Amino acid sequence: MEYRYLGNSGFKVPALGFGAGTFGGEGPLFSAWGNTDVAGARRIVDICLDAGVNLFDSADVYSGGASESILGAAIKGRRDQVIVSTKLSLRAGEGPNEVGSSRHHLIRGVDAALRRLGTDTIDLLQLHAFDAMTPVEQVLRSLDDLVRAGKVRYIGASNFSGWQLMKSLAAADRLGLSPYVANQTYYSLVGRDYEWELMPLGLDQGVGAIVWSPLGWGRLTGKIRRGQPLPAGSRLHETAGFAPPVEDERLYRVVDAMDQVAEETGRTLPQIALNWLLRRPTVASVLIGARDEAQLKQNLGALGWELTPRQVARLDAASAVTPPYPYYPYWNGQFAERSPVAVPSR
Repeated sequence: MEYRYLGNSGFKVPALGFGAGTFGGEGPLFSAWGNTDVAGARRIVDICLDAGVNLFDSADVYSGGASESILGAAIKGRRDQVIVSTKLSLRAGEGPNEVGSSRHHLIRGVDAALRRLGTDTIDLLQLHAFDAMTPVEQVLRSLDDLVRAGKVRYIGASNFSGWQLMKSLAAADRLGLSPYVANQTYYSLVGRDYEWELMPLGLDQGVGAIVWSPLGWGRLTGKIRRGQPLPAGSRLHETAGFAPPVEDERLYRVVDAMDQVAEETGRTLPQIALNWLLRRPTVASVLIGARDEAQLKQNLGALGWELTPRQVARLDAASAVTPPYPYYPYWNGQFAERSPVAVPSR
């Protein structure tokens, strides 16, 4: 396993982490993701640790907290071998203060997560969304207090826009508070918006990307193809309304390019999609999920080999889209030599 620094934290995480959204299976969204119980979770943790995957990511809203509880049971007795990552800020209850990043919600939410996880420290706590109703200074002071209390070691953001993340980083720097070192973000061959603003920000500010849904919400498994109906077993039947959008023709173009690379490498489409991500700037860890052992072991096959520059260029070209203003001048070559990231291929 390759271990990478998480931004400028000095802390290393595995190139692949495990997303525990498949643990629990409660509710209309998470039941479609998977329904792994404690016994199944222990087996998944066994396989992950054997492969060097020691980062496990959850959230308070995953199956109503069941994901954290199952993860806690699965790592019991080996807490010192794993990195525990979780998230909060989304609505986690019916009360008026059971949502957001107020001091009230953050402190209560962390204490509840610690109980479910069966631990006294969360290694990485990420805010699941930006709370525009709570001043960033209050949010950061609350998080810094949790770090100083030893309940949290590192903090990060998730699903923030560039200005929201930069405002928070600037406030942390101005006030001498713990900064965000991680950005848990959506990024895939069919979802490259991360590259236009958040990737340059990450490079400039030392924020590492932890990638969620690297297979484009299950679209890059090889089961969805041009001219064929959506497979009966696809989770998109139940979860398409939650999924990041992608145009059909673009998806088919990317899958066609992946098929060509698969013929050359003998690798599966998920392995190709994951390997492509592992080469991208700022990416510290890519979260893989699995409903069963076979799926997990296949995803672990993304490591130990590399796409060739020609194969990367083919995938880049198939997946590229024209970014919105003001980013497209950088993308099409104007001022490109002054851009903080490599210009994606057309």
